[in-house]
Amino acid sequence: MRSICLIACRCKYLGATVAVLAEKLTEAEMDAWQALLHAHEQVTTRLDGELRAEHGLSLSEYDVLLRLARAPQRSLRMTELALRIMFSPSGLTRVVDRLESDGLVARRRDSADARVVFAELTDKGRERLRAAARTHLRGIREHFTGRLTLAQLRNVASALQVITGPHQPH
Repeated sequence: MRSICLIACRCKYLGATVAVLAEKLTEAEMDAWQALLHAHEQVTTRLDGELRAEHGLSLSEYDVLLRLARAPQRSLRMTELALRIMFSPSGLTRVVDRLESDGLVARRRDSADARVVFAELTDKGRERLRAAARTHLRGIREHFTGRLTLAQLRNVASALQVITGPHQPH
């Protein structure tokens, strides 16, 4: 028999407290959810630590450099870049500030619309990215893909793409 818990939540539009019936997660659901959370935290923490130790870059900074390297003319609007790395505009601004101070990224205004700001990968940024990529790819294999069989990798990708949809490189 499945247990049910009563959750009180405040309805944003009505300003009222509404009782909502919500079933507890099954053991399988909880195992899957916890495994996803713990695997993500463990792998990203290790990747971030390796990039910081070996290249002086955080995982977020590496991600910005990678997205810019893949963009046409190695440049993206700041708003587009924020969407691609799933950061708030203010969070991205702080990351780009650090990269710009290290000479890895440059900002430039759009000549047609001064309100638009582009982030552009510099040659120095491209070189740092190339060096860091070896560490990052090694880390992905060591901490994630190398621990799974080909069948498991395909199952993980397939299962997660049910939620996210097929991966669209950007």
